[in-house]
Amino acid sequence: MIETTERTDLDKLSEAVESGEFKQIRYTLNNTLRPSEVAHLLEKSPPKERRLLWSLIHQELEADVLQDLGDDVRTEILSQMDAHEVLAITEALETDDMADVIQQLPETLTREILRSMGSQNRERLEAVLSYPEDTAGGLMNTDTITVRPDISVETALRFLRRHDELPDMTDSLFVVNRRDEYIGNLPLTRMLVSDPTITVREIMFTDAEPIEAEMPDDKVAQLFEQEDLVSAPVVDENNKLLGRITIDDVVDVIREDADHSLMSMAGLDDDEDTFAPIMKTTRRRAVWLGVNLITAFIASAVIGIFEDTIDKVVALAVLMPIVASMGGIAGSQALTLVIRGQALGHVERSNAGWLLNRELVVGTVNGILWAVVVAIIAVLWFQDTTIGLIIGCAIVINLIAAALAGTMLPIILKAWGIDPALAGSVLLTTITDVVGFFAFLGLATFFYS
Repeated sequence: MIETTERTDLDKLSEAVESGEFKQIRYTLNNTLRPSEVAHLLEKSPPKERRLLWSLIHQELEADVLQDLGDDVRTEILSQMDAHEVLAITEALETDDMADVIQQLPETLTREILRSMGSQNRERLEAVLSYPEDTAGGLMNTDTITVRPDISVETALRFLRRHDELPDMTDSLFVVNRRDEYIGNLPLTRMLVSDPTITVREIMFTDAEPIEAEMPDDKVAQLFEQEDLVSAPVVDENNKLLGRITIDDVVDVIREDADHSLMSMAGLDDDEDTFAPIMKTTRRRAVWLGVNLITAFIASAVIGIFEDTIDKVVALAVLMPIVASMGGIAGSQALTLVIRGQALGHVERSNAGWLLNRELVVGTVNGILWAVVVAIIAVLWFQDTTIGLIIGCAIVINLIAAALAGTMLPIILKAWGIDPALAGSVLLTTITDVVGFFAFLGLATFFYS
């Protein structure tokens, strides 16, 4: 239903651009669609329509739409504003969302925005900005409600009623001492059903460990999944409460990680704008096309070594792509499995050996199975038993090498601090091509010389 509505609105927008009638589009954007739907509509619109859409959004809705946009589109929109306009939009955002926006702005504009903020909001924002974006500290929101352990439940309830509203996703109060050190948490549901005369200390939970501010965001996501958390406290190295992380932030992390894995394998940024300008898109893709070109020349150089053999037996040129393709597919299967296992926290040094042995056995069994199939086809095709034996042996060798490379590359790259999703597929393709061509043409040179 939503998709149908969005298609209709986009069609209306295209017609409105030509006719100059925008009243219906403005009404739909501000009264019919949710902010997330408007953000989606912006992301799926070409640049000209996108600028028009943004100009028709009411100012009080701009902040809600902005926080649902991908980094590329958000940066494009913010780049067209001055510091006062950005501040007017972002002042309604929560601290963690504002930090996401601020980090995408030029440093001069960031300093100007910080100077124009109130001291309390500036201190909160600087606390979040002091941590890397992909850590718990960079993910947290400083808007928390804390209580002391020695007050009664009735006093805590009176304290809550003094607030006009509670922060979103508030399912617990955090219990701290006078030095703001985290002690435990008190779920609202537990507080509501407890005797109002007993103290917070008597009913609070102390077994839930807080999240350290330096914890990577993917580890935070795993913790939320394992513990079924809605929110969790964030502390510094001295156990002082800094803020909290909520489930909506964790969902964003999970989505970003999934986008990153998918896009990185193609050498693209995970927040790449589908409708980015030509030169920007060209520049980003050119880098990895250049890297791929280098690897292709390496594979071609291996083929060049056996040029004389290929001239003698033309069938080798026909069958060569089969060996490389089989190895590439087998390696990609192992590579994808291990990268996913790393993202889920399943693959570690302690179990990497077992995984490698399993993949080598699978590669060998599949290699033998498909080597027999391909060898039979090659013999029937070219009426040459030798070429069937050569391609069969080459496929077995390449599938074993693919299993080894697909399993070990992500582990080695991660140990070196290199993103396996970004570099793994390029290196894997090079390895399977080089090994496949070398094994196939090397065996052919041996048998036909």
